[in-house]
Amino acid sequence: MNGKALIDQTRLLDVLEIEATVLAETVDGAREELRIPNCPGLTVGETARHVGSGYRVALEWIRTGDSPETWQREPGPFQSLRDYVISGVRELVDELSRHEPSEPCSTWWAADSTYGFWRRRMTHETVIHRVDVQAAMDLEIGEIADDIAVDGVDEILTLWLGHRLTVQGVVGTRDGTVAVRTGEKAWLVRVTTGGLGAWRVPGTDIDRTDRSRIDAEITGPPSNVYRYLWGRMPEIAVHREGDIDAINQMWALLRVATR
Repeated sequence: MNGKALIDQTRLLDVLEIEATVLAETVDGAREELRIPNCPGLTVGETARHVGSGYRVALEWIRTGDSPETWQREPGPFQSLRDYVISGVRELVDELSRHEPSEPCSTWWAADSTYGFWRRRMTHETVIHRVDVQAAMDLEIGEIADDIAVDGVDEILTLWLGHRLTVQGVVGTRDGTVAVRTGEKAWLVRVTTGGLGAWRVPGTDIDRTDRSRIDAEITGPPSNVYRYLWGRMPEIAVHREGDIDAINQMWALLRVATR
């Protein structure tokens, strides 16, 4: 399985820093107890801490070569949530900038053991949570560029559903294959009672053999499909056809993968 990003790695690093700044400025002075829509129990304050902590986890993992046991999980004394997020992302971006994206680096996905993995993973972590805090504060949701959204669709399907659930031994309750199409790209998600997998299809072409196995299909604008798969938009935001139960099973498995 190819785990590499679908877009330029320099662009990913730029987007990571921009999105983190928007998130940090949005939460600055906000009511921390505001609830995040579609994420039961999660608040604006918890989201900012989660993101700031995530930057520090990634940085320690990169530096030590393994999953860290300790890191700064909370803002320090007199440190605002804004500064906690900003200082975390700046240090992470500085470290990532020192290395070529293709350079080997410890990660939690064998399909992409490079510094590029962390550029991609932390960018999408930040984009989704930026959307969360804007939604919680009833602000206009900032645009997600098509190329970022398409790459995000690829990541959630191949990394989270295809890899993470396989490692956890999660399987389906029924067999079903769902095609996902957006931004001139396509993916197949196969869920069975014995296992599951997700893979890219070259372009939007699905060969005759695979097409005969497809039970359902999801299509829509890249940003909508991206946010729908992450559970941040309702089903009416995308077009769903075919076996809706197969789609619902895939969507439910994504919630398990990304919780």
